[in-house]
Amino acid sequence: MKLYPEKLGAALAKGIQPAYLLHGDEPLGIMEAGDQIRGAARAAGFEEREVIFVTADEHWQDVRQATDSFSLFASQRIIDLRLPTGKPGRTGSEVIRQLMDQPPQDVCFLITMPKLEKGGATSAWFKAIEKAGVTVAFWQPSVDQLPAWIGSRLKSLGLGAQADALQLLASQVEGNLLAARQQVEMLSLLYPDQEIDTDKVLSLAAKSARYPLGAAVDAALQGAAGRALTVLAGLRDEAVPETLVLWSFTQDIRAGTRLGQALARGKSPDVAFREAGVWKNRQSMMRLALSRHTEMTWISMLAKTARIDRLIKGVGEAEVWDEFAQLCVMLAGDGNSAVADDQVIAGSV
Repeated sequence: MKLYPEKLGAALAKGIQPAYLLHGDEPLGIMEAGDQIRGAARAAGFEEREVIFVTADEHWQDVRQATDSFSLFASQRIIDLRLPTGKPGRTGSEVIRQLMDQPPQDVCFLITMPKLEKGGATSAWFKAIEKAGVTVAFWQPSVDQLPAWIGSRLKSLGLGAQADALQLLASQVEGNLLAARQQVEMLSLLYPDQEIDTDKVLSLAAKSARYPLGAAVDAALQGAAGRALTVLAGLRDEAVPETLVLWSFTQDIRAGTRLGQALARGKSPDVAFREAGVWKNRQSMMRLALSRHTEMTWISMLAKTARIDRLIKGVGEAEVWDEFAQLCVMLAGDGNSAVADDQVIAGSV
């Protein structure tokens, strides 16, 4: 069954499906929908969760083992599959088709991936998920659509907004939906039940100018490790939520992964940037990072974000902010420090 994002909540209220596939070029929507599904599944008795980061054919064996294993702690489980490449490959396609043919009653599969490759929506594995469960696509709003997207967010929190204020907010976040969400949430705290005008937007910008959320990522993309670490320390001191910091990194690292893969396959930079959905104002920074990193080092950094995600959720004993610092150094460096961690790439919790 294919669903629009706004219909997901109503569908979850009717019961948990065997599988959910979240895909597209809008990571914030995918993240929020994933949280929504996991919350509904836990409420329905799916108390245990396993995360498997799939980047190679051999990792599909981990998926089979996780599906077939018996849990000592919960009768129902969520198997959370992360596919950063956006395609399961021949082995994964066959595994998915077999699992969806007769989905296990005690497992809910949550599959997240970026934008599908061409023809992905007509593939046998995609159709198998669509038949057995639910697929939801998330698309980055265009420049023209972004003010309405922000306005809808404000409305959901009980705030109105003038048209010029929405345009100003859209110009400030420059397509970064995570930053847009943060701005909306801060406006709702500062001006509850009020109409947002340009003066309120400008006042908010002045209050939050010291350490913009994306400044650490921007510095790292440009190779300025020292500046990136300084900003990161500021974000930590200001108690910025770890999940927001993670997604500020993940958005650009996912884009870098898609770009690295496209360029490695001979696509022109202009085509690669367009297909990866990178806004023009970020392309110069991304080009600097691309000159230092290969397809594999991008994937290694993506695996690092998965490790941090698990730490934030309480799995593991490392310090989250230390891991962020390592990620900054990896992204700002030349790729030599971006070494894949097999436990992160194919790990499960």
